[in-house]
Amino acid sequence: MSRQKRKVVPQRRRIFVGCEGESEQGYVALLTRLAETQRLAVHLDAVLLQPGGGDPSSLVDLAIKRAGEREKRHGAFEGRFILLDDDKLGISPDRDARITPAANKAGLGLIWQHTCHEALLLRHLEGCAQRRPGSTALAMTALSQAWPGYRKGMPAARLAERIDHGAIARAAAVEAALAGLLTTIGFIEPA
Repeated sequence: MSRQKRKVVPQRRRIFVGCEGESEQGYVALLTRLAETQRLAVHLDAVLLQPGGGDPSSLVDLAIKRAGEREKRHGAFEGRFILLDDDKLGISPDRDARITPAANKAGLGLIWQHTCHEALLLRHLEGCAQRRPGSTALAMTALSQAWPGYRKGMPAARLAERIDHGAIARAAAVEAALAGLLTTIGFIEPA
């Protein structure tokens, strides 16, 4: 009697992604869906840090803490990232100055969304990659015009109606920090 060979399932690479709000969490869920369609052996651990956004320094500290807790329970991450808006930078320069050193020490990649998550989403859309609205309100207006059905906090299935592999490549071309996450996932080749 011959034994059938068992199919070997590759171990999924774990990547931590701290999310400022539910919109970012939905975006990471979309990236997970896209990774599955490409059969990438990756698990994106999307952790909601604080609903509604907040102070960037506090969010970075919380991301470092949550990543450490999860690593103790489930093993090391291959990458650590955080998606956060830059609209609150400059309010407290002393606090802002601590963000990058703390993130670097913890191996946490900062993905600054200028000015907000909706502005980052806008740069995924055809013909909008170079658009950089100067405020959250302008970003919401621009995204609503380019994507009339968009609503804040949309789930991955709805985001997938407009954001595909081509869209993330478009955004990665103008967002170096986002490209770092997408490279770690396996969507794009290292530069």
